[in-house]
Amino acid sequence: MILDAHAHYDDPAFDADRDALIASLPAAGIGLVVNAGSDLASSRASVALAERWPFFRAAVGIHPHEASSWDGAAERELRALAAHPRAVALGEIGLDYHYDLSPRDVQKRVFERQLALAEELGLPVVLHEREALSDTLEILARHPGAKGMFHCFSGSPETAAECVKNGWYISLGGAVTFKNAKRPPAVMASVPGNRLLTETDCPYMAPVPFRGRRCDSTMIRQVLEAGAALRNEDEASLEAQIFANGLRFFRVDDL
Repeated sequence: MILDAHAHYDDPAFDADRDALIASLPAAGIGLVVNAGSDLASSRASVALAERWPFFRAAVGIHPHEASSWDGAAERELRALAAHPRAVALGEIGLDYHYDLSPRDVQKRVFERQLALAEELGLPVVLHEREALSDTLEILARHPGAKGMFHCFSGSPETAAECVKNGWYISLGGAVTFKNAKRPPAVMASVPGNRLLTETDCPYMAPVPFRGRRCDSTMIRQVLEAGAALRNEDEASLEAQIFANGLRFFRVDDL
């Protein structure tokens, strides 16, 4: 069975055929999809998808792009969403210095608040980090009780090894297949098998040979194929290992 640890099926790109596409996924071998929130509306939508589809779970959180929307009411609603039995993680949360759609001081404050909430609730974190690694690691060091996964990890193998040492998982997707990518394939080759997750970030990040098209969970097959070659492993064994990692990481025991 295939794990998609990070998807956005609430995105408008799926409005025309969302139900039909999701209904087709189990027959394609997709065993678990975690739909990630980026604001309150998408977090609500993620929970709704997880309520409807047995193989879906929800991550709920405020993305750094939306950090300026944070206030007491947002925190109260996020806490309530995180308490839902189909919510399995806080995310996606973190820092994004590439677009800076929220001021950096606001991003850092909201990131810390959500890490504290994850610690309090005992939920894993789905982490977004873009061009903000130093500040991300500094903030994580202040929250040793918060553990989780680096979504679409883009750092070096050395940084990945340090993150794994500190108790984090590494999640990789379509970038592993990109012809000009250097770091994601190297990370895929080096991360310990018991700390590796796969994702699509769909509808974005479609792998080769689907680049430029709308991504969906079935395209993880290309990631697994590339990963097995990079790791010199059997593809079926790698798929099974990663799926087991996902069940453990998200604490899913009823599939």
